[in-house]
Amino acid sequence: MQNCIHSILDDDQYKLSMQQAVCQLYPRTWARYEFINRGKIEFPSGFEDILKWELTGLRHLHLQQIEKDFLLSKCYYLTPFYIDFLAGYRFKPRYEVKVTQKDGDLKIVIEGPWYRTILWEVPLMAMISELYFKSLGLPKDPREILDERDKKKAERFEELGVKFADFGTRRRYSYANHDRIVRIYKDYGPNAFVGTSNVYEAMLHKLIPIGTHAHEWFMFHAAKYGFHEATKIALQKWAEVYQGDLGIALSDTFTSDNFLDSFSAYFAKLFDGVRHDSGDPIEFAMKMLQFYESIRIDPMTKTIVFSDGLTIDKVEKIEEFCRGKIRTSYGIGTHLTNDVGVKPLNMVIKMTACKPNGPEDSWIPTCKLSDEKGKYTGDQETIELCKKVLGI
Repeated sequence: MQNCIHSILDDDQYKLSMQQAVCQLYPRTWARYEFINRGKIEFPSGFEDILKWELTGLRHLHLQQIEKDFLLSKCYYLTPFYIDFLAGYRFKPRYEVKVTQKDGDLKIVIEGPWYRTILWEVPLMAMISELYFKSLGLPKDPREILDERDKKKAERFEELGVKFADFGTRRRYSYANHDRIVRIYKDYGPNAFVGTSNVYEAMLHKLIPIGTHAHEWFMFHAAKYGFHEATKIALQKWAEVYQGDLGIALSDTFTSDNFLDSFSAYFAKLFDGVRHDSGDPIEFAMKMLQFYESIRIDPMTKTIVFSDGLTIDKVEKIEEFCRGKIRTSYGIGTHLTNDVGVKPLNMVIKMTACKPNGPEDSWIPTCKLSDEKGKYTGDQETIELCKKVLGI
């Protein structure tokens, strides 16, 4: 068994839901993903070899019968056909992942059919994070201190009366710490803690796996259909696959203002709410309140899922503003899974190009323009083109 990744389901739920949609709608598309070192982390000598060795072990992961039964029973939106496909899925690190290192600079490129490469991002980031701390010998705080810290957090979430989920797979300190915090929040925050994005942890602890789609869903549609129509088509395609299920729409791939230009009354009534992932959360909440009211939708029938670098103090401020105005939920990442006395890595893996019509197609670059410029991804030429087309 791998030290870092313990199951093919040790991944975020939105990757499975997107993979099913890709299999259904875009089986010929190819994708390229790249590691983006936002924090300019300097990786220790030999890290490339450690990571490559860990990657080879993923070849043996496959869907176990107990895991298949869990998906069939709890993930009603996943079809038996897709779950059978997943049962036959195997990671192919040798053919799909290229890792190189020059001094402290780590480069990773993932390339291949989108329906296959889509599952690499989350487990690969979790591996990078855990192996980095192991390779430097950076220890976490003592177990008794961590347990007490997380118990107090759980109790405070209960006192706030909020609903929150674990979104921390990608930058966790370790798998063991991830499993520890899910157990504690389930036990000490039973009313506040509603689940986890990690499908394997959800299965182990009898929780609900939570998630819908990610930025790459919109980034791909921009490459295939153009920036102007991307958001509308991405939302419509999602609705075609899930028929109203998984109805939280990500709002900031090309800024939230552009999103709302495309989020017509049709989509606003069809989707249960939106997810905030960049920019000022209070300003975003005000914007959504005004939007829903302008199209005669009661905001209290809709939900904002906040998921941008949250801490319990940030949650308290957001909830103080939103309570009684609109429903809320919170997806919390490293503040849960990597609050252990070390500085979490500031990194992402993003789709940087795709071949929309198959391997014989030309690569088309992709980009993301969040409400926070520091979260932009893509080459400068593509970013400028996107801004020009959308008037940003």
